[in-house]
Amino acid sequence: MDHSTHHTGTAHGQTAPAGGHGHHGHQEHGGKGKGASWSTAVKATLHCLTGCAIGEILGMVIGTALLWGNVPTMILAITLAFIFGYSFTLFAVVRAGLSLKAAIKVALAADTVSIAVMELVDNAIIALTPGAMDAHLSDGLFWSALLGGFAVAFVITTPVNKWMIGCGKGHAVVHAYH
Repeated sequence: MDHSTHHTGTAHGQTAPAGGHGHHGHQEHGGKGKGASWSTAVKATLHCLTGCAIGEILGMVIGTALLWGNVPTMILAITLAFIFGYSFTLFAVVRAGLSLKAAIKVALAADTVSIAVMELVDNAIIALTPGAMDAHLSDGLFWSALLGGFAVAFVITTPVNKWMIGCGKGHAVVHAYH
């Protein structure tokens, strides 16, 4: 889908919300060869990381507290990371005036790749850290692997988001609504 028309402050035939910012303060992202600023990519990644972290920590805490095995705990944590990650964007664009159906499409387009990369990296680090999956909530290893995984995932996901925003994809899709 070509998102280059979003630079006008409209998207999918919708006008930007009254008082909305359109793309003020953001570097252009539509069209080939145009890049996004690192600042914009960092903000998009922090937005994604916040939702992912809430969901993943909640999933890991629930699974660990219920003494679930590693696989069901990771499945719950990843599922909740996607739900919370999408919900941040979903609520923001619904509040900006989009219908729920349109907001879901925007959230999926804006966040799927970012959340997927973040979850892949974070969970790989947790799974590959010796003893982390068997650690309990009171163990420093549990928290250091989880939080360290988030830090590494942030570093890896930020350039992915920068590239996607520069191509008019990912978080660039949501810019017309805030």
